[in-house]
Amino acid sequence: MKRRVAILISGRGSNMAALLRAAMQPDFPAEIAVVISNRADAAGLQKAQESGVAVEIIESKPFGKDRAGFEAKLQQALDARGIEIICLAGFMRLFTAEFVQRWYGRMLNIHPSLLPSFPGLDPHGQALRAGVKLSGATVHFVIPETDAGPIVMQGAVVVRDNDTPDTLSTRILGVEHRIYPEALKLLAKDLVRLEDGLCRTSSVERADHSLIWPMVS
Repeated sequence: MKRRVAILISGRGSNMAALLRAAMQPDFPAEIAVVISNRADAAGLQKAQESGVAVEIIESKPFGKDRAGFEAKLQQALDARGIEIICLAGFMRLFTAEFVQRWYGRMLNIHPSLLPSFPGLDPHGQALRAGVKLSGATVHFVIPETDAGPIVMQGAVVVRDNDTPDTLSTRILGVEHRIYPEALKLLAKDLVRLEDGLCRTSSVERADHSLIWPMVS
């Protein structure tokens, strides 16, 4: 039985599209049951519809600062479709601690840095200003603190001397599209577990590769 997933978006849905493509594979252990946007003008809604996935719009703006009111309506939509896992894909709305706790261990997010480094806004600019040699993307479980949940999967890219936030973002986006479906696959197959606030992975091939930059002879 495939796990039922809801993807939450606010914009173009780039990572949503990567998850939709992965879920089209017959052996993928999860199905995208619905894409929900808190903005009626989110470009990702059309992409989801073109993929044959159900979409719902739950506008957050009318709720103002009433996050609990918005979440109550969102929860109704999730319950109605039997959702088991939530994937945030550019969803630009903060949740209450109560909602996050309800979905603890079942709600994923992706952030374009190697957390815990460079959380929050402008992670690419943060990375360049820090002069790091590697950056990347992180899939993590959602907790009340921003970009601080248990890490499920990470992918890295080399930071070039002539990189700008835009060029670095473009390369990292490719990594995001690779690791988000893989992280969802691990969760849907019950291959991850939470222990003492950390995510542990079982029954997967143990890699023994190193990425070092700059390379020296």
